[in-house]
Amino acid sequence: MSFTVAELTGDRTEQYQQLAAQAQALVAGEPDRVANAANVASLIFHALPDLNWVGFYFYDGNELVVGPFQGKPACVRIAIGKGVCGTAAQTRETQLVPDVHAFPGHIACDAETRSEVVIPLVHNGALVGVFDLDSPKPNRFDEIDKDGLESVAAAYLDSLPS
Repeated sequence: MSFTVAELTGDRTEQYQQLAAQAQALVAGEPDRVANAANVASLIFHALPDLNWVGFYFYDGNELVVGPFQGKPACVRIAIGKGVCGTAAQTRETQLVPDVHAFPGHIACDAETRSEVVIPLVHNGALVGVFDLDSPKPNRFDEIDKDGLESVAAAYLDSLPS
């Protein structure tokens, strides 16, 4: 299988629509969550500027465990409710953090990270994990990123078996 990452065009909202469509095409017909997470992480890491980490943490019934990612080595386990990822998992709400140093209990897996967005992954009412993006730039992520990345996460979740 060959997959070509198409260059993004238009405004940022249109670019995220294109990324979500590329993510859907990338995971279409493949039910393996690890394979799909690996490809989605790679797609986003290479498509968006100013990122230093993109990846997945999977919920194992007790805590979040690092899954496929692009970037430097990461924290392996994160407790539910701890840090940005654990908070997203606990609240099941996207966490948009302009300055990670101002986030209570932030877990610094990479000291270069300055901002972060974490999308909880919930499938059929059950927590699957989180989709995490980090940037070395403060204020890298905004509402457009949040909405666009939630649509990419939805494309990933749609690939999971019912």
